Order: sequence, then structure tokens, then C-alpha cells
Amino acid sequence: MTATQPISDPRTGAVRDLIARRPTMLAALACLVSFTGFWIAQRAAHVSMIDLMVYRAEGWTMRTGRDLYAMVATEANLPNTYPPFAAIIFAPLTWLGVPAMRTAATAANLGLLVAVVHLSLRLVGRPQRVPRTAATLAISAVAVWCEPVWTTLRYGQINLLLAVLVLWDLTRRADHRWAGTGIGIAAGIKLTPALFAVFLALVGAAQGWRRLRGGGRVWNPALRRAAVAAGAFAATVTVAAVALPRDSRDFWTRMVFAANRVGHAEETANQSVRGVLARLLHTPDPGGSWLVAAALVGALGLAVAVAAALAGDRLPSGTAWAACACAVTALLVSPVSWSHHWVWCVPMVLLLGSEALRRRDPRWRVGAALTAVLFCSFVPWAVPHTPGRRFELHQNPGEMLLSAVYPLIGLAFLAVAGTQAVRALRIRREALRAVIPAQSRGTRQDQAYADR
Repeated sequence: MTATQPISDPRTGAVRDLIARRPTMLAALACLVSFTGFWIAQRAAHVSMIDLMVYRAEGWTMRTGRDLYAMVATEANLPNTYPPFAAIIFAPLTWLGVPAMRTAATAANLGLLVAVVHLSLRLVGRPQRVPRTAATLAISAVAVWCEPVWTTLRYGQINLLLAVLVLWDLTRRADHRWAGTGIGIAAGIKLTPALFAVFLALVGAAQGWRRLRGGGRVWNPALRRAAVAAGAFAATVTVAAVALPRDSRDFWTRMVFAANRVGHAEETANQSVRGVLARLLHTPDPGGSWLVAAALVGALGLAVAVAAALAGDRLPSGTAWAACACAVTALLVSPVSWSHHWVWCVPMVLLLGSEALRRRDPRWRVGAALTAVLFCSFVPWAVPHTPGRRFELHQNPGEMLLSAVYPLIGLAFLAVAGTQAVRALRIRREALRAVIPAQSRGTRQDQAYADR
């Protein structure tokens, strides 16, 4: 053995062999340890699960026939802001005592996190060298500690459920009979996921135009999926209208327009364009400036999502780019997007990590790692944010930057996704231009031969 030859440690080799032979078992153990530590940490922090208590109050109000949009719950006097269909979904929460309900909700959300990771990996086409189950459990063990997921479980929120419904739809065969149902139901529970149906309709319209120009049929799987989503959403509205006619009328005629019922726009937790503008302008109501900014961001984001979907196989993981772009757009343009709504950071980070592995470019690795670190850093909470004191109306530039970290990540992601989609579309267009003249030459040669 030479002096420069490294001495191998038998223990290191044994660990590598064990990981290679039992990756799923070790990942399951890591996930169990992480989830147990998370459960202990949440209980030690005496989390209130305040949103879960509001959901329970909504279910109870629905069961007792009281006014769903006049109720307030918990010591914070929080109102109901969801469509009436959500109250029907929340009714089973009243069947359990509060301690049992909190335990069941935490366990369910941890299971939903595993489902989000699994569906996100399917969306990006990973992993390629290890079992997907092992990758899902290992990533879930880490993802539970990122701020949006932690806060979702802390409040007992439904963000992971909504993400699973949407991802379940987007990872199914496009021509599946029920593809689109998940998006429609998610929109019936909370309106924000409805943007995915708009996205699918735009993609379908663009693909239909392409087919029409080529002499084909306009109807296509994207239009079908959008139609199914619209039908499922209409079904939720109908069910609620039959079961809760008064509450349905109140929501669709008044409450749907009352953005301020959700909370103060300037709160640090509001990681949307409206929240950023409220803090930037030192005003609780950014008014017209927000509407203009939201319209611009919404149009840009949908254009990026549609372009990524239309790029096809010229853009690896094109569906994932489109789905994440649409989700980010919905979060940015919503009047209020609390930090825990950003659980879509999980598929976003996995997509960026997948691209970093595929490209082997240090810039992609740095970008993916930085995005993951920022979502795990709890940075938005580093500024003064005492409830009721409204410190956010008097932030300095540094505090504004810290409390805008998620929207800034979202805008940066849209810029990257847009660049990738435009390049892919350009390559696709050039390939078509190269094919069409060749076909034309072949047609002319065939005609000349026929003339002879």
C-alpha cells in the first residue's frame, strides 16, 4: 500500500452495503424517528391547532343549522372563510373529542405529507436508482421540518389534503375517466385550486387549436380534464346549495368578495403579492395597486404554466414545471396566502433537485439547495409580528425583504420555468420547421415520379 492510497474503513463499507441492501427499511426507520421527534416537538410547544378548532366549529354549526358565516371560533374569534361545502367535509370532526381529533388530524396530515412526496416524485419522474418507497420515506423525514409543513400541522390546516387532490389528478393518465375530479373537489373546499382548472382549459384550448390547424379534432384530454374538474366543482356547489341553501347564498353573493375576513393583509404570515404590497406601502389595503400586480402576475404565471405544458417532451418534467408554476401563481395572486399554504414547496424543491441531478450544473445545485434552505429557515418569522400590534405596517427595508421571501422565491421560480419553457418551445418549433420542408420535398418527388 502506498503512502498516497487512502485506507478504507470497513465500517463505512458495511454501512454502504446495508443501505444498498435495505434502503426501504432504513428510510422507514428514519421517517419513524423524524415523525416521532416532530410529534414530541409539537406537543412540547403546546400547539393550539387553532385552524382545526375552527373547522370543528364549522362542522358543528352546520350540524346544528346555525348561520355558518356569522359564527366565530376560538379565543381569537376567527370566522369561517371557506365555501359551505367545506363545512360538510368538516362535520365528522365533531364526532370525536378534541384530544382525539387533534391526534387523528396530526396522524392524517403526516400520512398526507408522505402522499405529497410520493406524488411529487412521480410527477418529476424520480427516483431512477433507488426504490420510490425508500425515497418517499427519506424525503418525508426531512420535509416535515420545513416551515410550511410544520406550520400546517401546527395549525391543523388542510393544505396537504388539497395538494394531494391536485397532484393525484395531475399524475393520472390524461384520458382517465375521473381525471380532474380531485381538482374540482379541492376547489369546492377552498377556491384557490380552481386556477388549475383554468390552466387545463387554456392548455386544452391551445392544443385544440393546433389540432384544428392540422385537420384534427379540437377535443383533447386537457379539455376533458378541465371539464371534469368544472363538473366536480359544480357538484360540490350543488350539494352545498341543497344542504345549506342560506349559507350558500350568503357565501356566493357576499362572503366570496370579503377578502379582509381572512385576516390583515399586511401580516408577515401573508406571503402573497397583496401582503408584500401592504408591507411595502405601509397600508392595510393596497387597493388598486394589488389588483394590477395580481393581474400581471396571474397572466404571466398562467402563460408560463401553459407554455411548459405545451413544450411536451422537449422539456423534461414539463408537467411538473407546469404544475408548480400554476401552484405558485395561485399562491401569489390570492388575496391572502399564509406561509403554511406554501406546502407546494415540496414538489418545487424536488423538481429543482431533479433538474440539478440531470444537468450536473453547480448553479442548479446551488439554486435547489438555497430554495430548500429558505423554506426550512423560518425566515419570515424573524421580523416583529406580534398579533394585534400590526408591526408590519412600519417595517424597514430589511424586514420587508425577510417577510417577502416566499413570494420572491415564487417569482424567481416563474422566471426560471418561463425560460426553460420558451427554450423548449423554440427547439420544438425549429424541429417542426426542419420536418415540414423534408415532407414537402418527399411529396414533390412522389408527384414527379407519378407524372413520369
